[in-house]
Amino acid sequence: MSLRYRLLALTWLLQFVNYLGRVSISVAGPTMMKSLHLDAAQFGFLLAAFALGYALMQLPGGFLADRFGTKALLVVAPVLFSIFTGMTGLATSMAVLIAARFCFGLAEGSCNAAVYKAVADNFSHKDAAKAHAVWLSALAIGPAVVAPVVTSLLMHGDWRDVFYVFAFPGVIVALLILFMIPGKAIEAKERVTHDTASRAEQWRLFAGRKSTWLLFFGYMTFSVGYWGFLGWIPSYLANQRHIDLKSLGVAASVPYLFGFLGIVVFGWLGSGLLHRRRPTLVAVGYVCTGLALYLAYSADDIVACVIGLSAAAFLLYGCLSPYAGLVAQLAPQGARGVFAGVINTGGQIGGLLAPLGVGYLVKASGSYNNGFLFMISALVIGAGCFAALQSRVNRTGQEVDGATPAIQQNV
Repeated sequence: MSLRYRLLALTWLLQFVNYLGRVSISVAGPTMMKSLHLDAAQFGFLLAAFALGYALMQLPGGFLADRFGTKALLVVAPVLFSIFTGMTGLATSMAVLIAARFCFGLAEGSCNAAVYKAVADNFSHKDAAKAHAVWLSALAIGPAVVAPVVTSLLMHGDWRDVFYVFAFPGVIVALLILFMIPGKAIEAKERVTHDTASRAEQWRLFAGRKSTWLLFFGYMTFSVGYWGFLGWIPSYLANQRHIDLKSLGVAASVPYLFGFLGIVVFGWLGSGLLHRRRPTLVAVGYVCTGLALYLAYSADDIVACVIGLSAAAFLLYGCLSPYAGLVAQLAPQGARGVFAGVINTGGQIGGLLAPLGVGYLVKASGSYNNGFLFMISALVIGAGCFAALQSRVNRTGQEVDGATPAIQQNV
């Protein structure tokens, strides 16, 4: 296996393990809420603690990836988030839980930009959507595996056992990356160092590009829908649709299997037939996701509801690969980690708003329906951002296969 495909395989494994720890709390949520006497708003704060830590580390993670290299981040981060996963299970109060999840978010957020940088450094722009689709598939397979595993652990033990079990895989992944990936070989040959003045100029150019802000706000609003879906669907199925714990694992995992299929289909489209129309593909996907979410929460029976959720997952996850291809396409050479960090910061602001907004709306209304409407509204706004981005991507002429993008003013 060539080095870049070995890197892609280990990146997939890293993200799979990421999501074991990240999503396990969503599936364990109903049990945790009963055990710790938490209401929906308090559980929303717990989810938001992770999102805040994750958001705060996007830019530092990008700087660290550009400064110290991809491998360093991909080895250190999983060791750290494994420690804080285990600490979640040791927590005895809401304050300690929030602190553990905040630090868990910091650890996971530190390597996010490094993953985008690794793909951008090793794959052409046209192939980037396919490459991203490979590791992004772990984001769907992870939750699909988590749901039945967590429900089984909950049926035979305490909610704390979930976090003890999921504290080990990250260490194993870190060791695999340490010994199987030579560090310097995966960095771009054109790696550039920046002094303070050139870094300031780079930030000025970032801020002056309209495409930067369209990506930033488009991903932010998408993340409201994505993290709202990821964080609240198990609780919605248990509390509003009254699915018992034994059935919850199956019902909660089915949509993510369709999410995996969406990543495959959209990755193929984004690197093939529609690779020049990626922003439009994403915009249409967001609008259709909103429609699927509406059909899910308004359905009369659980089967129709799960079908709607599965359609939403297909589209939500599918949109991730063409979006990631756009980040790789528009990222300036020599600052790919930082650029990914800037855009991901927007996404994680949305990830912070999602649990807080949904939690507040559920507590205030006693129903998850308003939470769904909140997610749908955000997705429609995100669709508008990506629709506007299409004309700017066309205008730059950066869709040349394998070309290296450069920073352009007012793109």
